Amino acid sequence: MAIVNVTPDSFSDGGERLDPAQAIDDGLRFVAEGADILDVGGESTRPGSQPTSPDEELRRILPVVEGLARRNAVVSIDTRRAIVARAALDAGAKIVNDVSALRDDAAMLPLVAQRDADVVLMHRRGLPENTFAGPKYADVVEEIRQFLVERAEACAAGGVKRERIALDPGLGFGKSVAQELELIAATGRFADTGYPVLVGCSRKSFIGKLTGIDKPADRDPASAWLSGEAVRHGAAIVRVHNVVATRQVLAVLAAMR
Repeated sequence: MAIVNVTPDSFSDGGERLDPAQAIDDGLRFVAEGADILDVGGESTRPGSQPTSPDEELRRILPVVEGLARRNAVVSIDTRRAIVARAALDAGAKIVNDVSALRDDAAMLPLVAQRDADVVLMHRRGLPENTFAGPKYADVVEEIRQFLVERAEACAAGGVKRERIALDPGLGFGKSVAQELELIAATGRFADTGYPVLVGCSRKSFIGKLTGIDKPADRDPASAWLSGEAVRHGAAIVRVHNVVATRQVLAVLAAMR
């Protein structure tokens, strides 16, 4: 899953794709490089970010979703708002990737069920504007695993087909460096739930803290390696900025198996 942010303030690539034509070109390039899914997002959820209005989010994402879907790309819409997800699905998106696990907007779950869309349920502690503050974890893996299973069961009870659901432990959303690494190593415990697991570690701040690299784009080597580790431990999807580097790691990993 390649990241196609169309925001001015995302932590790594904010401002790079404010022109829809540029975003579409980049998305098609990612597909040519080996991306299976393009994840289009119009609202930054980096720590400390402020909410974007629905109208602005729609203005940013709609021409990009339409342009990519028209060219037969598999598009995911990264949003926590039903009004945005509905418009994106109408424009050709196939997947809803919700950092709130369909909790922030009560209309999201029935929408996903009605449209028979694929959905990614992510764990998030707190909100972006409060830098994801919240209570400490007693057992970070088990608590997040239980939360995601409960959300998946709630979605299934609400009419979402189980085979449409994927789980994301939410790296970077209210976890410490040690907890991020623990979650990647424990990917198999999430996969054991029977749901596909998505891991998004690309360019995250915990990599900067481990390596001393401040510039997010310079974290691609470690990001690609960690994505490979996630796949080795059972991830079905990795969400990345650098498709080429990740594909190289995955090709070598597959050969070693």
